Amino acid sequence: MFDTVIHSGTLVTASDVFRGDIGIKDGRIAAIAETISGGDRRIDAGGRLVMPGGIEAHAHIAQESSSGVMTADDYYTGSVSAAFGGNSSFIPFAGQHRGQSVDDVLATYDERSRRSVIDYSYHLIISDPTEAVLNDELPRAFKRGITSFKVFMTYDLMNLGDGGMLDILTVAKAHGAITMVHAENNEMVKWMNRRLAAKGLTAPRYHAISRPELAEEEAINRAISLAKLVDAPLFIVHVSTAGGAALVQRAKLDGVKLFAETCPQYLALTRDDLDRPGMEGAKFMCSPPLRDRETQQALWRHVQSGTFESVSSDHAPYRYDASGKFTAGPDAPYPKIANGMPGIAARLPYLFSEGVVAGRISLKQFVALSATNAAQTFGMTAKGSLAPGMDADIAIWNPDVTRKVTLADQHDNMDFTPFEGMELTGVPEIVLNRGNIIVEHGTLRAAEGQGRFVPRATVDLTGKPGYLAKELDPAHNFGTRIAP
Repeated sequence: MFDTVIHSGTLVTASDVFRGDIGIKDGRIAAIAETISGGDRRIDAGGRLVMPGGIEAHAHIAQESSSGVMTADDYYTGSVSAAFGGNSSFIPFAGQHRGQSVDDVLATYDERSRRSVIDYSYHLIISDPTEAVLNDELPRAFKRGITSFKVFMTYDLMNLGDGGMLDILTVAKAHGAITMVHAENNEMVKWMNRRLAAKGLTAPRYHAISRPELAEEEAINRAISLAKLVDAPLFIVHVSTAGGAALVQRAKLDGVKLFAETCPQYLALTRDDLDRPGMEGAKFMCSPPLRDRETQQALWRHVQSGTFESVSSDHAPYRYDASGKFTAGPDAPYPKIANGMPGIAARLPYLFSEGVVAGRISLKQFVALSATNAAQTFGMTAKGSLAPGMDADIAIWNPDVTRKVTLADQHDNMDFTPFEGMELTGVPEIVLNRGNIIVEHGTLRAAEGQGRFVPRATVDLTGKPGYLAKELDPAHNFGTRIAP
């Protein structure tokens, strides 16, 4: 009756922890029961934790930066690394650059993604919202099931301005899509860069102070206000400050259609990591930058209290050489060093060890932060939980094994990991994607290209009543309809 039976495990979902077996048929979970016999293949979980496979919802794979630097990982190495980290699917970005059509962008990424060993979708990045993009190309992408996209409030080549943000938020709302935003005040950052450059302060450590906490906090506040004006759903990516997290928390309490994430690097590392000998600090450069210990503690409290839907890696793999960090030379000033760090394989082991094992979060919270919330927010309706009818995307974790993080264990195309040497407890030993074993006790079992594109549903706004600005309410603005 079943292709595969996983037995003798402790099943964990975002709502329950219980002993049971799982029967898998044709790549989907067909039954969950206290005991299931039979199965063409039986996997003995041996009392270990059986959880939904992780969904990595923030990764840069086979993507050029706005300055033309290609990430080190393609869809093969990136997906393999994700799988070894306990993930069964991911949603990398498909980046539009100025002058490109959305159709051409998706055609490019459709070709690149053919190598993936796990299921995938895309978040678009929109940097050139022309009339054709807004009225024709984006709606066509939404119909295909690409129901999220990212915009920037910083970087001159990516920043849309407030007016551009309002236009694109309005289009997203009309089609049930969700807008993701990198929120930093561009002028604050540029002002800091000019002041630091004038004093010759261009070593990697000065990146940490070039992008002030206030730059993120102001932009998050502004992004929320823009989204509230048109009552559109908004997702704040990589929140790195206590003030920014508090703004998200308050807006959620007010019913705003708001979602947010933070990342392991903001919980594990600090700006002191940029202050290393020579150019070593470049390995720890990302934007927004790493903060301090007090901020770490505040962000952990927000993780615990539900401010964030997910803890995502923001995997941005640029090698420590001329192909990545140092395309502008080995002694480049920090503004010309590629921003980003790898972490797709370390995300869930770090969150399990420092979250669950350290007593900061429960197993159920771990599942929500690693898979369930991402599936619900981004419309992966057949993933993110253990239930009959769902895809058999499953990870079996040994919660007792302790090991040190090494570059070799990341299985990516990088020459360093910022988590090197960290001692973490908890290992995903077996990972399945649609019932197929893709990783088993440190060995890759997946074939290149076996991952499938996942069309996604529109954003689930249950429990988020939103905000109706009086100026856009026909009952208060002389009967005028201004926005959808």
